Amino acid sequence: MTQQQTVTVAHMDGSSAARAAHAFRLIYAEAFAGPPFHETEDDVAAAFRRFPLQTANPTFRAALARTRDDEPVGMAYGHMLAPEAVWWDELTEPVSDDMRREDGHRTFGLMEFAVREPWRGQGVARRLHTTLLGAVRAERVLLNVHPASEAASAAYRAWGYRKVGEGRPGGPGADLHDVMLLDLR
Repeated sequence: MTQQQTVTVAHMDGSSAARAAHAFRLIYAEAFAGPPFHETEDDVAAAFRRFPLQTANPTFRAALARTRDDEPVGMAYGHMLAPEAVWWDELTEPVSDDMRREDGHRTFGLMEFAVREPWRGQGVARRLHTTLLGAVRAERVLLNVHPASEAASAAYRAWGYRKVGEGRPGGPGADLHDVMLLDLR
């Protein structure tokens, strides 16, 4: 039996994701430790200091993949962008006012998406994406992807995302990322 056959994907709201924070943290730490991310334990700790605030957002949605033995293998999460969201301000080139218009219902911001190495290439990411977006009521999805993460970029393009610009999530010293958008209408 392959690992893919033993993996289940569950949709989670903020409170259920908060209760499973240890699983999200394990996946995040392992998936982003290597190139091109090189996340340190301090980086992981900082990301998970924000997690309780993120999960408290009433529009927070997540998907978590686990084996039959309850081992966490992949995750995806995000929430709707508020009118004052800074994501559009992080782009290196401005986009039109219509593109950047947010009202709290228009755009789902896909904040984190990762699958642990042993389960990559088996459809787990696709299942996470489908499960997560099945619970989202938005016109579009916005995400940042490191251009050196070629497999992730290729998957996003295959799923219908298009590059709308480049940005530095986290501010001026951060790596340049491709900003990608998926129209759900």
